[in-house]
Amino acid sequence: MDLTLHSTFLPHNDAEASLAFYRDTLGLEVRADVGWGGHRWITVGPADQPSSAIVLEPPAMDPGLTDDERRTITELMAKGSYARIILVTADLDATFEKVQASGAEVIQEPTDQPYGVRDCAFRDPAGNHVRINQAV
Repeated sequence: MDLTLHSTFLPHNDAEASLAFYRDTLGLEVRADVGWGGHRWITVGPADQPSSAIVLEPPAMDPGLTDDERRTITELMAKGSYARIILVTADLDATFEKVQASGAEVIQEPTDQPYGVRDCAFRDPAGNHVRINQAV
């Protein structure tokens, strides 16, 4: 089987703050910014990887969710424990400095993990866990 990652979804609760984080801080390009029914879906991705994207979407938009499930998602987002993504960079220390300087909440400074990865972690404006690995 030949598979390629096309899109992954992360919730946002402030489109402008998420756009600033992913575009201005992380340097991802904006591929789409779609509004519908008072909500916004923003697609971003690395300029050199046109077939891979992150879709920043309003939380709990699935019409099959109950009100209780929507409340649970909102609560988990507020705690920063609902969604996560792992990115890779060639220069972890420089990336860490840039993201930290943006005011993003630091979860973990660059660390050599016992399982062989060097990484750091932040929360994006919606509370999503963004982990960044050093490319090997």
